[in-house]
Amino acid sequence: MDHTPPATSKRDFLSLGDLSGAELAGLIDRAAVLAKRRADGVSDDKVLAGQSLALIFEKASTRTRVAFEVAGHELGAQVIFMSASASQLGRGEPMRDTARVISAYCHGVVIRTFAHERAAELARWAPVPVINGLTDTRHPCQLIADLLTVKQRRGSLRGLRYAWMGDGNNMAHSWIEAAGLLGLDLSLACPEGFRPDDDIVATARARQSALGAGNIEITAKPKDALQGVDVISTDVWTSMGQESDTEARARAFQGYCLDGALLGAAAPEALVLHCLPAHRGEEITDEVIEGAQSAVWQQAGNRLHAHKALLEALMGGGAWPQADDAA
Repeated sequence: MDHTPPATSKRDFLSLGDLSGAELAGLIDRAAVLAKRRADGVSDDKVLAGQSLALIFEKASTRTRVAFEVAGHELGAQVIFMSASASQLGRGEPMRDTARVISAYCHGVVIRTFAHERAAELARWAPVPVINGLTDTRHPCQLIADLLTVKQRRGSLRGLRYAWMGDGNNMAHSWIEAAGLLGLDLSLACPEGFRPDDDIVATARARQSALGAGNIEITAKPKDALQGVDVISTDVWTSMGQESDTEARARAFQGYCLDGALLGAAAPEALVLHCLPAHRGEEITDEVIEGAQSAVWQQAGNRLHAHKALLEALMGGGAWPQADDAA
C-alpha cells in the first residue's frame, strides 16, 4: 500500500519559520499597501478570480474565518467553509483522504485545528497551498497582522523592544519565530511550567545570531519582562481545548494580568496588543484594552489585510513580495 504523498511544487504556510526574514517583511509591506488601498476605496485586483479557497475549521473562530472569507471574496475567489462536525472529518475520515479530495475541487486550503501535526498532514497530502489558520503550537497569520499594526503605529519594526506576557502558547511561539526572522528584541514573561518550547526558542536564537541582531529573554516575572518595552502582547490563559485546566491556570498566572500598574513598567507610549477574544479582568483589564495605548481593534482589523497579502503570495501566481529588511 502506497502512503507516499504526491510530488508537488506548491508552497505552504504552516509557521513563520517557513519564510525568510525578507519574505515576512515583504508580506507586512504588501499588507500595508492593501490596507491603504481599501481605506482609500480602491478595489483589489481580482488575482484569485476563478479560484476556490476551502476553510477547514476544527476550532471555533470569529476573526480568522471572517477575515479569510472576506479576503478571498475581495480578491475574486469563491470561499467554502467546512466545520469538522459537518464534514467527514468529524466521522474520522483520515486527513490524507480529505486533503486529496478537497484539492481536486479547491486551489488552496486554510486549516484551523488542534494538533499542529494535523495541519502538517494536510499539507503533506494536498497538492495545493495549505495555510495554518491556527494550531495548538503556531498562529502565524496573526503575527503578520500584529507586526503590520506596529509598523503602522511606529513607522518601523526596528529599534523597538517587544514583550509577551502569559502562556508560552501558539502566540508566544509565533512571536518568538518572528523575533528570530527579523532580529527583534523580545522578552517573555511565562510562569514555570508554561514556558515556550525549547526547540522553537533555540531555532529563533540561532537565526538572531546569524543576523547579528535581536535577543530573546524568558522570565517568570512580568514586571521585569515589561520594563521599558515599546510593544506588549498578551492572550488568554486558557486556550481552546484546555478548559479542564482553567482553575489550575488561573492560580499559576496570578500576577500576570496586564493592568495599569504593570503597563506603567513599559515605555510611556507602549502599544498594547491582544489577539482576541479577551477575558477582561483575567489576562487584561478593561481599562487597558479600552485605553489610549491599546491597538487591539486596529490589530484585529489588520487580519483582513494580512490574509489578503498571504493569499496573493500563495495563490496569486506572482512573485512573493520581499523587502530588504523590516525597517
